[in-house]
Amino acid sequence: MTTRPQLQQALDELLQPERFRDYGPNGLQVEGRPAIHRIVSGVTASLALIEAAVAERADAVLVHHGLFWRGQDGRVTGWMKRRLALLLAHDINLFAYHLPLDAHPELGNNACLARVLGLAVTGRFGDQDLACLGEPAGGAAFADAAALARHAEAALGRPVICVPGAGGPIRRVAWCTGGAQSYFEAAIAAGVDAFLTGEISEPQAHYARESGVAFLACGHHATERYGVQAVAAHVAERFGLEHVFVDVDNPA
Repeated sequence: MTTRPQLQQALDELLQPERFRDYGPNGLQVEGRPAIHRIVSGVTASLALIEAAVAERADAVLVHHGLFWRGQDGRVTGWMKRRLALLLAHDINLFAYHLPLDAHPELGNNACLARVLGLAVTGRFGDQDLACLGEPAGGAAFADAAALARHAEAALGRPVICVPGAGGPIRRVAWCTGGAQSYFEAAIAAGVDAFLTGEISEPQAHYARESGVAFLACGHHATERYGVQAVAAHVAERFGLEHVFVDVDNPA
């Protein structure tokens, strides 16, 4: 068992949100009961996740995508009212960490995705050093982008969109989970053979064909399932809490 302030302090010390320029508030977003015995983690603070937390008798929910974002409509109506009403009715704390959870060198989304895909981190790049550079663990190359895509599909359990670039072996890889397709140009400049992220927009297919660097879109949700459960498991072990990860399916 722990208290809300103790859990918030532990999460803030671990993830260091003050280091990041982010798109919304990191930390405690909705205040619930002061004593915490059981925590539910999930990718997004959706109604389905909150309903699952109620069913699990959770005292706190930890997510990557919280309720509040820069520039959104501030009125509490519709989907926002339903989510907030359920949290408040059951006195459940909501903690959300966005970029800090992507970036943590051991428990973050990018570090966890590297382990899931068998990649070794050799460096970082991009805005706020969020994205990773690396290579296949053990030094072996993938035969080509299609082989890397098949590997990612098997590891993540979902289809991968692959624009193969110039073809040939994949030795140097860059990646950033979620909606990081805008990092592709920086990855190309870093001299990699392939870049993996969650989503693809219209320009990236052209950049891949013209630069020769493969682009793989592996799913926003699929690439960001791992960090939040790793962080939640870490603090649960520290404080002796019960922890349940709830994976609300999302095709994005």
